[in-house]
Amino acid sequence: MVDEREPHPVGKHLLGAHVVGQRVVVRRRLRGRGPTGGPALTDVLGTCLTWDDAERYCVIAPEQGEPVRIPLGEIVSGKPVPPRPSTRLRVGAREAQERAGALFPRLRTTPLGPWTLRHDPASTSRRANSALAFGPSGDVDPALVEELAAFYRERDLPPLAAVEVDAVEEELLRGLGWVEHRPGTDAVLALASVARAARAAPSDLPPARIEPVDGLTVVRVGDDAVGNGVVDRDWLGIGGVSVAEPARGRGLGMAVVAALLEWGAEQGATTAYLQVQEGNEVARRLYAGLGFVDHHRYRYLTPRS
Repeated sequence: MVDEREPHPVGKHLLGAHVVGQRVVVRRRLRGRGPTGGPALTDVLGTCLTWDDAERYCVIAPEQGEPVRIPLGEIVSGKPVPPRPSTRLRVGAREAQERAGALFPRLRTTPLGPWTLRHDPASTSRRANSALAFGPSGDVDPALVEELAAFYRERDLPPLAAVEVDAVEEELLRGLGWVEHRPGTDAVLALASVARAARAAPSDLPPARIEPVDGLTVVRVGDDAVGNGVVDRDWLGIGGVSVAEPARGRGLGMAVVAALLEWGAEQGATTAYLQVQEGNEVARRLYAGLGFVDHHRYRYLTPRS
């Protein structure tokens, strides 16, 4: 029989002074008995503020509520855990894609079962002229997929469906004979904090010109670099960044992005997003240096010809 007056043995955990400042989960023993007659236990998830081996206690700040002071003798188990993803990274892939539609001011959308048909007569972009076939999809009637294909053929466009890589929608369409459109062109939607990305940009960049054009804000650096942006609610979309080949390697692309970040911050944007081909290593390095992190990968499928 357990003596309730004795503390639970210490040493069955991965905690210590080294976890101060880290997110941890701690299982501690309480007084009394649990529902099944064994020791009463509870878990605390939060950031370790203090670990004092001399005084034999630690302090954990849970994600909600006041900090908890825990005697070390009450700890049954514990370990560091990964940081909680930022709010922006907890946005679903479908919602992120829907928000990214703001980069196409003339975009028209039509619901098709669980998916969305997208068409922009002013754009040749696959993003603006493909079905958003992101989940949750559930059971999809093959007739719906035929309707999707017919929608684009009627507009003299190739039938395309944007799918999250390795998601159930990709499996479903491949099972109906759809294949990759332009293999090797998988894309990534990446997100960043506008404020942090703006601070990470170099300060000695070439000057940029900013002007509104057809519902977007266009940034130009000289005659060799251009990009556009839009703010919808508190999200800044960055797109169309390009640098003339002879002018590459001079920081012009960074100057375009930095100007868009500064403009977006002035408009009240807190989250920035952009989409880039996975294999574009130069652009990927540039964006990673500003703090952009991958949110999800996607590709385009089309019926087998």
